Amino acid sequence: MMKSLEARIQHQFRQPALLQEALTHASIRYESKKDVRDNQRLEFLGDSVLELILTEKMYHLFPDADEGLLTKLRTRLVSTGALAKQAKLLGLGQHLLMGRGEENVAGRERESTLADALESVLGAIYLDGGLETARAFVHRIMEDELIAIAAQPTEVNPKGELQEILQGATSEAPTYEIISSGGPDHKRQFEAVVRWRGLTLGRGLGVRKKEAEIAAARDALLSPTLQASVKSQAPGFSFTVSHPPLEPLP
Repeated sequence: MMKSLEARIQHQFRQPALLQEALTHASIRYESKKDVRDNQRLEFLGDSVLELILTEKMYHLFPDADEGLLTKLRTRLVSTGALAKQAKLLGLGQHLLMGRGEENVAGRERESTLADALESVLGAIYLDGGLETARAFVHRIMEDELIAIAAQPTEVNPKGELQEILQGATSEAPTYEIISSGGPDHKRQFEAVVRWRGLTLGRGLGVRKKEAEIAAARDALLSPTLQASVKSQAPGFSFTVSHPPLEPLP
């Protein structure tokens, strides 16, 4: 099984024990009560290696970006969900060595466990093959995400943008309410409104509640009444709205 994983990783370990350690969950040690090397130390190392590689990549990819934007872009790539996604694509879950109790509670599918495993494997690759090998691995598995970030460095987040504007004006955040739902179970549709200081700023529809709220926030950002509403509540406050996409977000 390790050979098949090495094929996916595209790295053949000169020190196979490193890969074994990277795939050993701490629950093995807790359950066996034996001195087993788990992947926590490699995770610690892999986390730092990943940060270095992606920091370097962001630095060269966006030569005019400031520290704040570079940090945000890197954070998008190293979130638990983003790393777990890559771990799933590599099939790391099925190769993990873990205690029976952890496996019984779906530990192989837990995002935090998968993200930790990916960092552990990266740490093992770094120790076995050096920084260039580790860098090639990261660039390869994150190629699609790096292309997406290069194409759209500013993250589209209508709810976050609306909240930032409104809290900047009065320190009061908007609130969302699902006001209706309908349709068959397999094609249910929700309607949400976003309100602020007694004003209804936007409405939106979605097949999920979260999607409806995002659509409502987008509607508010695109509405010409937003400027007037904010101006009436906070004279002198000004802001610029980015251009949210018209298609529903996932």
